[in-house]
Amino acid sequence: MSANTPNKGGFLKLVKAVFWSFFGVRRRADLESDAAQLNPLHLIAAGVIGAVLFIVVLLLVVRAVVG
Repeated sequence: MSANTPNKGGFLKLVKAVFWSFFGVRRRADLESDAAQLNPLHLIAAGVIGAVLFIVVLLLVVRAVVG
């Protein structure tokens, strides 16, 4: 890597960014750091996967309560 290339964040940082974004709890410094380090396509994919998991968990909870 050259000195001008920003460090790419790891998978854990990506998951953490998406997790906290679902709750709407993000500091501006963290948001700017993520924007500089994380790949936007990876963020979108992680967001879609997180939304699907959230819906599945919600459906399972509703089914358990109703059933």
